[in-house]
Amino acid sequence: MTVTAEQVLRTNIKKFRNAKKLTQEELSEMAGISRDYLSEIERGLRFPSMKRLDMIAVALGLDTYKLLKP
Repeated sequence: MTVTAEQVLRTNIKKFRNAKKLTQEELSEMAGISRDYLSEIERGLRFPSMKRLDMIAVALGLDTYKLLKP
């Protein structure tokens, strides 16, 4: 079974968010995006632009590439 970039991204965002004990609401506020949008990303309904991906990574204190690394 092939793992897609979307699956890796949504798994990693949720994993890093939970590791920092952040709710979706807290992370979305820190990243400057809506909680609904973050929820849709984590559920695989949306794929963020590079700009939004960078905003999420900064809020998590990560380099952006780590969100896409299997």
